[in-house]
Amino acid sequence: MVACKTLRRVTEPSEDKVIPDEQVSQSLLGLFRALLRNSGGLLLGTHANFTPRFPLHQEQNEGDVLFQTLGFCIERRPSSLAFAGTGVFVTRGFVPKGATVAMYPGTIYQPYEPILLQSIRNPFVFRCIDGLLVDGNDRGISRMVFRSCSGRDRLGPYLTSDASWLTDNPLNPLAVGQYVNNCSDERPANVCYQEYDVPDSFPLELRQYLPNVNYSQHCTQRPLRCVVLVSLRDIRPGEELFSNYYTIVR
Repeated sequence: MVACKTLRRVTEPSEDKVIPDEQVSQSLLGLFRALLRNSGGLLLGTHANFTPRFPLHQEQNEGDVLFQTLGFCIERRPSSLAFAGTGVFVTRGFVPKGATVAMYPGTIYQPYEPILLQSIRNPFVFRCIDGLLVDGNDRGISRMVFRSCSGRDRLGPYLTSDASWLTDNPLNPLAVGQYVNNCSDERPANVCYQEYDVPDSFPLELRQYLPNVNYSQHCTQRPLRCVVLVSLRDIRPGEELFSNYYTIVR
């Protein structure tokens, strides 16, 4: 991630929605159902008697599932910006304007919850408009906190979050949004962040692909906050994704 910051201004939080939440839900549900089918209907983390619906040797990798479902692939690669480290690129297909192109994974902190130790020298803490924080760091204390909270919140055989974004091979191929670099005058933003509260109707068996978890167990009565990245224009193969890090509400 590149260190410099730019600003985006909206007049009120409601105007920060580039696309309706229903459209975000539709994209995520379509992808997650395809990922579940590709795994043979397996609930992640379960080892009960299980007969796969499809032979395991026919499973596709997650990138192929993303391509067949949403029409594009994204991957982490060295950024095209000097000294920017890792970036995220469209590697196959075509991203139309208004598409849900990535997700920002991490632990969700309420404004009053402690995050001091996790935030030290951590460029991956994203602040939502309402003050919620998303810690998308996949190393150190942040990594341990996410794994602990993810294991805590499982419901019997059901995982309610996806910790595989902490690895080099996330099961949800969209969960690389924390590596999207900041735009510049020379590289204008082609995606933007959009806050998304997971509706209560979101199927339990598909929540295993959500790359976010609440820090506090007492927040389970509130909708889970996710942050997605939405394309601001058509994006073609080979292009790196760039976004604004900060939104100022006036």
